[in-house]
Amino acid sequence: MTERVTKQVSDIKLIVYACEAGMGSSLMGANQLKKLVKKAKLDINVVHSPVGQLTDAADVIVVHKGLAKQAKAKVPGAAIIPFTLFMNDPAVKALVGKLNANEPIVSAI
Repeated sequence: MTERVTKQVSDIKLIVYACEAGMGSSLMGANQLKKLVKKAKLDINVVHSPVGQLTDAADVIVVHKGLAKQAKAKVPGAAIIPFTLFMNDPAVKALVGKLNANEPIVSAI
């Protein structure tokens, strides 16, 4: 088993909220994450992208649990944070809480 990716908050410049097709519920989830990051006054860019278009620029990838392995294969150097609910998911709120507390972000896979 490989070691999980860990990112220090100071090294996180881009969070990608990834989905399957790039529309619908996931776009609302991405906008919610953007608002949470902005409210926490974090200097981190949040973008929305289909999993198939992920690039190595992503430091953290927030992705539905069903697509987490695909995201990890596409960008092995990113911390993968899977979620279940497109809105108000505890994993997304926990991510912002850890960023705000300057705690390292550890990939779930």
